[in-house]
Amino acid sequence: MAKSVKNPVILYVTRDIERALGAQPTAEYQIVANKTAYAESVKKLYPDFIHLIETTREDGELFDTRELLDHESVRRLIATRGADNVSIVVFKNTPHIEQICTKNAWHLANPSSTLAEKIENKMTQVEYLGALGETYLPPHSLTITKDIVWNKKPLIIQWAHSHTGLGTTLVNSADELKAVQEKFPERLARVTSYVHGPSFTLNVVIDEKNIFLGNISYQITGIPPFTENLFTTIGNDWSLTHSLLDETEISAIETMATDVARKLQSDGWRGLFGIDVMRDDELNKIFLIEINARQPASTTYESELQRKNRELGVDGQTIFEAHVKALTGGETTGTKSTHIIPINDGSQIIQRITRITQSISDKQIQALGALGHQTILYPNVDENADLLRIQSLLGIMETHGRFNKRGKEIVDVMSAQ
Repeated sequence: MAKSVKNPVILYVTRDIERALGAQPTAEYQIVANKTAYAESVKKLYPDFIHLIETTREDGELFDTRELLDHESVRRLIATRGADNVSIVVFKNTPHIEQICTKNAWHLANPSSTLAEKIENKMTQVEYLGALGETYLPPHSLTITKDIVWNKKPLIIQWAHSHTGLGTTLVNSADELKAVQEKFPERLARVTSYVHGPSFTLNVVIDEKNIFLGNISYQITGIPPFTENLFTTIGNDWSLTHSLLDETEISAIETMATDVARKLQSDGWRGLFGIDVMRDDELNKIFLIEINARQPASTTYESELQRKNRELGVDGQTIFEAHVKALTGGETTGTKSTHIIPINDGSQIIQRITRITQSISDKQIQALGALGHQTILYPNVDENADLLRIQSLLGIMETHGRFNKRGKEIVDVMSAQ
């Protein structure tokens, strides 16, 4: 890849424009994304700084980030500004993205895909974390599936990659284990003791010298009608953290995140990563469940809530602004403060594509708007993919796994056919 760019034009290239909206588009921070109804509505606000590409794929699917980078109009855009003056940022780096950037001598600001894979892969992660894994992960082993032994206790089987909960299986009986073993007898699995309790997300930014912790959110997981998968993450609620966690538990999560961040920092990681943790209600202990070696999906709305707090006079930078600055060394805000803006309210929930829900009506969108929520509609078609993102300035959860009045109103709208 090309050398680091000093004071670059930052070009965020993304399949879904929502991923890039953690900072306001400017002449110094511009976005390339697919042309969708939502993206067009955003472009009207920033016509000179957002560049939309209409898909030409026969199946109508949106271009992924690699295809966008390889699009002729993007190559022209970068050439017009001068490749030496552009720093590219993506949601998640891949070898294909790296190859395109290397071929064109473009500067890609994200950490290497090799390091990301080592951190995120459920198998290599165990070796990578070393003593940290022994300290923070639930009891676990790496085993060929056919060799897993049923010990009459629920267990979790995970493959190397598990996106939005897919690739994670809860086994409650010998017969369920046998079914998995017959389907994937030779596959290497990470076998973990089942942890029962609420889960939480914390976004973290690393630069060369500093570690910035975001705001802990309660992770909304596996609740119908938003998903049919028990382990699928469907949202975040920042209002519930201090209701479900005491100060000792919050401190334990922050210590865990800092310890993991120091490990990543020493290996050259820069920018965002996220951890998912779970409190075992039987052992009353916090366990590390997952490391997302990329920009976590909750980053954008966390940053939007932080910007609203800044408008009310709270000083600091958003988690996304810290991310872009850590990657590029540039400035994305007028503030000189380095601390992250605190938030203690707000939520978002995602309706995923299920067997029952495969489209959203205008009536449902209007009803959610009337309730005071903003929505982002996605043109996806695959099972369990994002269909509708619903965002609220206030919390929607009463407690773990149970909606409050606002949340129940959303459920009523989404359940209406």
